Order: sequence, then structure tokens, then C-alpha cells
Amino acid sequence: MKKIFVIWGVILSLTLSLVGCSKSKVESQDNKHTSKVELNISAAASLKEAMAKIEEEYSKDNKNIKLIINYGSSGSLQKQIEQGAPCDVFISAGKKQMDTLNDENLLLEDTYKDLVKNDLVLIANKDIDIKNIDDLNTDKVKHVAVGEPESVPAGKYADEVLTNLNIKNLVNDKLVFAKDVKEVLAWTQSKNAEVGFVYYSDALNSKDIKIIETTKEDTHSPIIYPIAVIKDSKEVDEAKKFEEFLLSDKGQDILKDFGYKNAK
Repeated sequence: MKKIFVIWGVILSLTLSLVGCSKSKVESQDNKHTSKVELNISAAASLKEAMAKIEEEYSKDNKNIKLIINYGSSGSLQKQIEQGAPCDVFISAGKKQMDTLNDENLLLEDTYKDLVKNDLVLIANKDIDIKNIDDLNTDKVKHVAVGEPESVPAGKYADEVLTNLNIKNLVNDKLVFAKDVKEVLAWTQSKNAEVGFVYYSDALNSKDIKIIETTKEDTHSPIIYPIAVIKDSKEVDEAKKFEEFLLSDKGQDILKDFGYKNAK
């Protein structure tokens, strides 16, 4: 009788052990499917409002993806990527920065694509009496806010506009340089600068400023926002999937709502 109890005890112990192993395996598989995948996105500062909506919509069908978005001037983000900062997808406000990374073989092959286009506009606070770009060379304007041309694409485009309109030398002493386009917007909103050059998408989402003039396309380089997956990404498949979403009709419609244009 004692032997029977011993045998049953061994059988019961083995059974519980197998059930425990099976349960652990299932839990492990469940955790694998439910664990969050983090995607590091480096995006031009001007995309902040649009990317918040993109993040909201993308998470609805991709609950296992967590987007970690790093905003800054395109030049600063480029430098960070060159120095090895975590980044899966880069969205620049200018092709210069993306071309540099491409030349350095830091982009995943066949993922460098044009995402959207934008316009450059001259803005002023609503309380300031500025009529057009010619007013920059009058006493009405003491400060013209622009992005730093070397690192901020909007600053480069503004520099091209002023040069091509032959007024750069006339307003050179009035220029104040910001670290990114959002800082230009903030300075203009607060009246620390009477006017500033920002993207149409920035002006569209601000209630405190008015658009004085939209610069003509022949006065500056094409304003293209390129996108690419970084070659060293640890989440290449998910990075590609996110890029495809932004290029899809749904992604493009969201971006269009925030003032961007189709790049095709």
C-alpha cells in the first residue's frame, strides 16, 4: 500500500511539473506577442503636431508598437545619427541632411524616399502691421527670425529667398538665428521678432500669428521632407512598416490635414 502511495506521488509530481513547464512556455509565447516594440523616430521639429496625430492613429492597429519620437533641427538629428544615437526612422525637413547620411552609407537600401512637400511663409504676430516682404527693409521691422541656415532647412530656404530677392544685404543686421523652426515661431508669437520665416504647416497650427506672404517656389530650393530607415536599426521590419504607413493614403491624408503636400 505504501508503495502505491509513493508511485502515485511520483506520478502527481511529474504531472504538475509538466503542466508548469507547459504553462511557462505558453506565458513566454504570450509575452513575446504582447511585449512592446520600441521604434525610435527622429523627426524634424516642424512635424511635431502632425506626428502626434500619426502616433495616435498608428497605435490603433499596432498596439505592440511604442513610438519614441525625438524632435529637433534636421541638422542636429543628422549629427546624432552619425554619432550612433538610437534611431530607426529619420524624417528630415531637407534633403541635404538625408543625402549626407546616404553618402555615409548609414541608410538602409531602398528606404530613402520623398515623404511630403511644404511651403515657406513669412509670418508676423497678428498685432503687428506688416503688409508684405518689402516691409522687412523698413523701420517697422527690427528683427527677422530665421533658422540657423547650416542646421535648419527652413533657415537655408529663408536665406535663399532673401538672396534671390536681393534684399539679404539690406536686412542682414536684423536677422536673429534660431535653433529650429519652432523657436522662430515662438519668437514671432511673443513679438521678440516682428517677423519670421517658417513652414506653412507651422503657421497653419498657430492662432497668434498671421501669414504675410507665401514665398514663391522659384525663390528657393524645393522644400521636400525625405524619410528613410537607418541601416543600424534593430527593428528593421517594423521601421519599414511604419514608413509604409506614412507613405500610404491614410498617412498622407493625415499629413495633408496639417498643411503638407503630396511629394509625388
